[in-house]
Amino acid sequence: MLAAVRPAPVLPSPVQELDDARFARRGVRLLLKRDDLIHPALPGNKWRKLAPNLRAALDSGAGTLLTFGGAYSNHLRATAAAGRMLGLATVGVVRGDELARRPLNPSLARCAADGMRLHFVSRAAYRRRRETDYLAQLRDHLGLPGREGTLVIPEGGSNSLAVEGCTALGRELCDRADVVAVACGTGGTLAGLAAGLGPGRSALGVPVLRGDFLSGEVRDLQRSAFGGPRGDWRLDSRFHFGGYARSTPELTGFAADFAARHGLPPLEMIYVAKLLFGLTTLAEEGAFTRGSTVAAVVTARG
Repeated sequence: MLAAVRPAPVLPSPVQELDDARFARRGVRLLLKRDDLIHPALPGNKWRKLAPNLRAALDSGAGTLLTFGGAYSNHLRATAAAGRMLGLATVGVVRGDELARRPLNPSLARCAADGMRLHFVSRAAYRRRRETDYLAQLRDHLGLPGREGTLVIPEGGSNSLAVEGCTALGRELCDRADVVAVACGTGGTLAGLAAGLGPGRSALGVPVLRGDFLSGEVRDLQRSAFGGPRGDWRLDSRFHFGGYARSTPELTGFAADFAARHGLPPLEMIYVAKLLFGLTTLAEEGAFTRGSTVAAVVTARG
């Protein structure tokens, strides 16, 4: 019965041009790639990464999805919604066992409402999420089907299938922009985007977490998906504002002003506001070539 239900194809998301004086005075056009509008029930661009994994689950006959994320994970929300729509059981392993003693935040409450079983683990245990023996222990502890019945999707949905799915994002923009920028959590979208852009175009990643681990993650993902490096990409790690889901009054003020200037709904603060702050700073620094076009991928809804 499940095999008859297929994930809908990912259609190109709209592109919106903004008239922003901070870019215009440097001779730069700014586009928004509205991946937040891809799917009405899933938050942001997660459908690009999830769709190939969902097809793999259905093709293999797996009836359960086991995945990982933080307390505000868009990936967990998307997986829960996708599971509900396709009739797949979903289990989310959430970083931070202390969260189990608190009321669910709106993001986790949405996961639960969509039928996701939430399992909270310590941060030390969460760091083992890629270990084969730990995954086996989790399946046993949670009473889940074996490997054939449970598809494990990594944190952020970033695996080789997801990276291949995100190459379409680059292909959709290769004739529209010289630089395409995306906020990064696990690096999967950036890895696929860079591969899809092709020669003469570059991808820019703006990490939303502290640390220097992401370059290695992107390289590993491209190696897994394509056998080696693909495309021209780089990271600018200056705009994490203290780390994942952290903010400052400066970022909050920028987000409110940017949305008001351009008649946009409130910006999503974990990814999108940091990306647009970073691009605006880079434009004012003269980092983009005069006459070039920069596209910002809006990956989440506010």
